[in-house]
Amino acid sequence: MTTSGAAIARFWEDAQRALGRRLVPYFGGLTTPLQPSAPPQAWAFGGTPAQADELLGLVLAGMKTATAGALWDYEAAGEPVPADGDLSIVLDGDGRPRALLRTTDVRVVPFEEVDAEHARLEGEGDLSLDFWRRAHESFFTEYAAHDRGFDPTMPVVLERFEMLYSA
Repeated sequence: MTTSGAAIARFWEDAQRALGRRLVPYFGGLTTPLQPSAPPQAWAFGGTPAQADELLGLVLAGMKTATAGALWDYEAAGEPVPADGDLSIVLDGDGRPRALLRTTDVRVVPFEEVDAEHARLEGEGDLSLDFWRRAHESFFTEYAAHDRGFDPTMPVVLERFEMLYSA
């Protein structure tokens, strides 16, 4: 998957135009200005292009409003943990920018303490906590960026978001 910086810049310009380049209110009543010169980080869901497309489809359909990542993966990759109010551009499986998201809540909890509400908000499978645990244990094992292996006490970053714009 390759992503063109020009495609991301065009998407960012289109999103700003659609949102009126205004201060956009977010959870908690605070605001985040859209900055024309600085597109937010672009990334894709999942570990494969097919997963990226499937999970993005759930976002675009309004079924997925949360995601989870292993804190150890963020640390191994040297990436910052998302924070409330962060903007990000989600890519499809071909690396095309498709959605602008804003993070509305972030928590870090042990894998074994992820709750049924979060599992439901992820919008995957049958929406159950049991499905979430099976799918994420498999994902965190197969696509780990770290070498610690899977552990039910491993810290997991739980992120809620809202879609601001899609193309």
